[in-house]
Amino acid sequence: MVTLKSQREIDLMRRAGEIAAEVLQIGGAEVRPGVTTKHINDVMHKFIKSKNAKASFLGYGGFPAVACISVNDEVIHGIPSGRLLTDGDIVSIDVGVLLNGYHSDNAATFPCGTVSPEAQKLIDVTRQSFYEGLKFVRPGYRLGDVGYAISSYAHQHGFSVVRDYIGHGVGTQLHEDPDVPNYGVRGKGLRLQKGMVIAIEPMINAGGFQVQQIHPNGWTVVTKDGSLSAHYENTVAVTDDEPLILTSQS
Repeated sequence: MVTLKSQREIDLMRRAGEIAAEVLQIGGAEVRPGVTTKHINDVMHKFIKSKNAKASFLGYGGFPAVACISVNDEVIHGIPSGRLLTDGDIVSIDVGVLLNGYHSDNAATFPCGTVSPEAQKLIDVTRQSFYEGLKFVRPGYRLGDVGYAISSYAHQHGFSVVRDYIGHGVGTQLHEDPDVPNYGVRGKGLRLQKGMVIAIEPMINAGGFQVQQIHPNGWTVVTKDGSLSAHYENTVAVTDDEPLILTSQS
């Protein structure tokens, strides 16, 4: 069941979103050759605690870290570790914050040192595909319109859209209804209404769209063909007019 949020609830989520956006940028600033993904996670955790907030992911379903940090062919759910980043890696960071009973969720992919032109293009297209979908986050449009805009943009640039993992509603729970696919058919799907709050999160692959969970940790998902993958996400509220990004990233 989709829960419509009041203005008071959206304001509370925006406060959580401001912290989530800031911690994501702090984590991204730590991405450089020779740094471990655990170091990035620890820096982010320290910041969240300094804001008297909680990390949404820590302990969620048994997840052992504050952030999902996924490198190169890792699509999502990378577990921070002693892995050293190297020049040319691309690093996706996904982090959520819980404050005053409400969650916000966001993600972005960061270049490590000097990356290839293809890798940079993938990062840029993934980010822009979110904004293509955002154009349709208004009352009267449907989720199929959002997903179609995202996938069409990615396909135009020669990339594929992950289908096995999608966006979601956000509120007092980290994952709520509705499901928010990054693909769809125009004019189909749930109709958007004022008060809906959704996490739109394109996961775009340089190769095929197929993914697999082969890591022994039981969490990390990788591209089936070993190609690079990028991720971009914001938590967005549907208003009477322009969509409101609650995790507005600088």
